[in-house]
Amino acid sequence: MQTPLYRLLLLLCGLQVLGVRAGVGKYSREVNENRADGEVTEFRIQRLNQVWDKAQRLQISAVKLAELHSDLKIQEKDELNWKKQKAEGLDEDGEKEAKLRRSLNVILAKYGLDGKKNTQTEDNNYIKDGTENDVLNDPRLEKLWNKAKTSGKFSEEELDNLWRDFLHHREKIDEYNILLDTVSRTEEIHKNVISPDEHEIKAEDLHSRHTDLKDKLRSINQGFERLRKISHGGYSGERDFNEPKVNDLWDMARKANFSESELDSFKEELKHFETKIEKHQHYQKQLEISHEKLKHIAETGDKEHIKKSKEKYNALTDKIKELGYKVKKHLQDLTSRISKDGLSHNEL
Repeated sequence: MQTPLYRLLLLLCGLQVLGVRAGVGKYSREVNENRADGEVTEFRIQRLNQVWDKAQRLQISAVKLAELHSDLKIQEKDELNWKKQKAEGLDEDGEKEAKLRRSLNVILAKYGLDGKKNTQTEDNNYIKDGTENDVLNDPRLEKLWNKAKTSGKFSEEELDNLWRDFLHHREKIDEYNILLDTVSRTEEIHKNVISPDEHEIKAEDLHSRHTDLKDKLRSINQGFERLRKISHGGYSGERDFNEPKVNDLWDMARKANFSESELDSFKEELKHFETKIEKHQHYQKQLEISHEKLKHIAETGDKEHIKKSKEKYNALTDKIKELGYKVKKHLQDLTSRISKDGLSHNEL
């Protein structure tokens, strides 16, 4: 016969077992969300943390590291949203999942984290004055730029704006080449696998990939034609915004099925978006200056000075991460309103 004391001991043991099991469940969830053992991590998805850790080990520039953080935050948001959609059975054909994979591959290649030799060593952000540290890597663009620069049709401010247009166009070419490479490699792997059925690329996915490429190529061709006209004839008051990305959005909006009132409202929102971009670029310049100062002060060995400079540098880095995410999220939202595709966020 079991005594009350014996039954109490059994109950306590049962509670301990339940506690252990609950702890295991909690620990597994923490592992999945990368918070095990109190570890503070940047992202809730393990794969993205691995990318972030690799980037820090490679010691890429402070501005690019902050930009990568913003890209990964957007990727994280989209992947978490996709997981919810998948659980609700809203991605049966796997098209959205395939877009997310391509998006991550583009990010890896963009920052030289895909294991391939990075041939794009130039900083693509608009953070340097002048053109000495930038190259266009395209004979047609070089020819157009030299023609515009020596034509006498542009003021200094207009030349600065035009140079940013050229750099933006080069970015679009780079991103197209990255996407083309990732798509080609995926299809090549599919051809060479032993059991193709296990790695089936669905027709919808294949169509989506090539649609992305066609859209980017069309944008590149239209952009080049616009640059050609401007380089030959000047701006002629046709420029609605200073930021190339904002002008691209405005061109897209005018070709969409917006009413006049909707266009006016969208244009006002683009003005706010342009201000946000300019603020982001201002802090990028400040971070680059702070980074150079920190390196210089570190050589002096003045610990107190180093500490203050490090605090300022960290504050600027956090500010840029925050602003970078907001800019990219806003760009994604504006593009989605035009394209009607909530998961399509290829950068312009």
